[in-house]
This record gives sequence, structure tokens and C-alpha cells, in this order.
Amino acid sequence: MDTKIKICGLTNPAEVEFLADRNVKYAGIVMFYEKSRRNNSPETAKPIISALKELEKNGIIIEKVAVTVSPTLEQLKIIQKLGFDIIQIHGELKDEVVTNATIPIFRAYNLSSDLVKENLIDQPKIKGILFDGKVPGGGKKFDWSLLKKFDKKDKLIILAGGLDESNVADGIKEVSPDIVDVSSGVEYLDEGKAGKDPERIKAFINAVVQTK
Repeated sequence: MDTKIKICGLTNPAEVEFLADRNVKYAGIVMFYEKSRRNNSPETAKPIISALKELEKNGIIIEKVAVTVSPTLEQLKIIQKLGFDIIQIHGELKDEVVTNATIPIFRAYNLSSDLVKENLIDQPKIKGILFDGKVPGGGKKFDWSLLKKFDKKDKLIILAGGLDESNVADGIKEVSPDIVDVSSGVEYLDEGKAGKDPERIKAFINAVVQTK
């Protein structure tokens, strides 16, 4: 199984060079969610998007994912204008957002003990289903056994929540996701240093590659 990697929570363009690996296929940028320490405005997102586009000159294509919580129609339009490839939606999924989306949607669910309640699996604009811990971006692992009976049909399954280099192999073996999503698990362990740690990103990628 060729599991893809999504590195989430980029906050500055310098971090993009850490992703220049052919196993990293998605980069997540948090948008319009001020509760997150990784939040970006359109102005701060632009240079990150530009840096990702620069990688394309070297043949490294990384899809740009706008990570949102209950986005409005106005926010969707801004995201699409900025040049994002995918919108990832936690919280409420508004009908008007689905109707007006011209880019694919990753629908995110924050699990405790309940599985998906929405009947959206046949919605063609939803290309992937992301499963995360109870709190968005909380870096907490959930009970992977909840996914054993989930019928993904033609959707991509994205496993998130508390993943790092020490447990991602177990997650791949148990869930068989199409994509593994990491954010806090590749950040500096030293709380005095913010942002992504290139050495932890390398370790995470190696753990995924060795599981294939």
C-alpha cells in the first residue's frame, strides 16, 4: 500500500523546504480559525502557497489544503482565490459551501466514540474523509478500532490525531489509510521553539516509507 503523507499546520514559508520529499503529497495550512496557534490570514498564507508552488519547478507537487472549521461562503471564495487545491472542513459543513466549492473537499470528523453521522459519502465533491481526535489539532490519538467497520466507498481515508514517528506504522497497519496526517507530531519538542522540526519530519517520512 502506498500511503501518502500530509504535513499540516504550516505557519511560514521556510517550513516548506522541509516538505521537499516525494512522499509528501499534501500540505495543510490552517485558515480563519483564530483559536489555533497555527492559524493563518490570507496575507500570511500567500507566501507559504508561493513557496509550495516553487517546489513544482523541481517536479515536487504538493497539494495545498486549506484547513478550516465551519467555513462561510465568503471564506470559501477567498480560499479558492488564493489557489488552494483542497478545502478541509471540520465542524459544520454548510450546504452553500458544498454547492459553491470548485475544489475538492476533505470532510473531517473529530471522534470520541461516535462515528460519522452525516450521509455524505455519496457527495462527489467530498474526495476524502479525515478522522481526527476529539479536539481539532489537539494532537491526541483516538480509538482506531472505530474505523474497522467504516465503508469508505470511493473516498480517500485520512488518518490524523496524535500521529508521530513512533506510532504511524501501527496506524497504517491497523487502519490502512490512504493518507496519514501529522502536525504536532513533527513540531519541536522544546516548547520554546515554534514550528516544524525538519528532523522529526524526516523521521516521520522514514517511518511511513518503511511501512510500505
